[in-house]
Amino acid sequence: MRSLYKTFLFGAVLSMASPMVANSSFRAVSWNPPKIVNGSPCLFKVQLTNAATTVNGKWQGHELTFVPSPDGKTWYALAGVNVDTKPGAYKLELQATLESGVVAEFARSVNVERANYPSEELHVPERYVKPDPETMVRIEEDQKLKRAAFSHEEGVEWSGQFQPPIDTTVSEGFGTRRTFNGQLASIHRGLDYHAAPGTPILASNSGEVVLARELFYEGNCVIIDHGFGFSTIYMHFSRLEVSEGQKVKKGQELGLSGATGRVTGPHLHVAVRWQGEYLNPAQLWTLPLPDLHPTTVAGKKQPAPGNWRSEPTTQPEN
Repeated sequence: MRSLYKTFLFGAVLSMASPMVANSSFRAVSWNPPKIVNGSPCLFKVQLTNAATTVNGKWQGHELTFVPSPDGKTWYALAGVNVDTKPGAYKLELQATLESGVVAEFARSVNVERANYPSEELHVPERYVKPDPETMVRIEEDQKLKRAAFSHEEGVEWSGQFQPPIDTTVSEGFGTRRTFNGQLASIHRGLDYHAAPGTPILASNSGEVVLARELFYEGNCVIIDHGFGFSTIYMHFSRLEVSEGQKVKKGQELGLSGATGRVTGPHLHVAVRWQGEYLNPAQLWTLPLPDLHPTTVAGKKQPAPGNWRSEPTTQPEN
């Protein structure tokens, strides 16, 4: 009798918890670009059979927060893969809380392939390679400012496709392994654009300015938080036109290009960061994204997401 009572009590406790269901509530899980490489930004798309109140996920040790379409059945998460990530299969885990209160779960593997990036050697003033003690104090203060900027938490501000901040050619691509004066090795975690001094630099998408000031390496620098840990960084301005705490729209002028900070000449350096990972801006500019806030860019129709790699939810994990 005591055993029967324990069985009954255990069943009652289970019935009080949120009901769990398998992946039948997930109609399709997709990602774009279809081929993800180290350094890729990517957009995950979850399509449900019933409307949900929240959809969350985990991938490569990162938390994914999804935002919904108006019907609550299609959800999006903008994410990415660090340039140092090794090729392989990485498990994507999803959880959706449906309007009925049912919690649905789903998991599968997403492959990351290897990208080939070049190498180069650069020569800059020696003080940028071997800073003196006084300069090291400033660099450490700069690091604190950047950490504070990147820790800023904002809801989704971006909408539609990101755009290049300047209409010119690229002087150096993303992922290049660089040697400064034959001593300091690093990876170029952004894009360099040819930019004559005084060229207007525009916001790649809407967001909040979380840093706008001069830094040692970056020169006059602007960081925009686009929401959920996604930000863009712009460096080497000759003049800034925005201030910290200011909301900006896609295409709004941030300042004028220049040659401040550690540079070999006038240019614009732009970087894309997601939860501490640096992503390839050139791939972000071409990534179709949903129009979450149709009024963000007046008079411009945003492209609908396309070129999806769709994985049926009944397919077994790799």
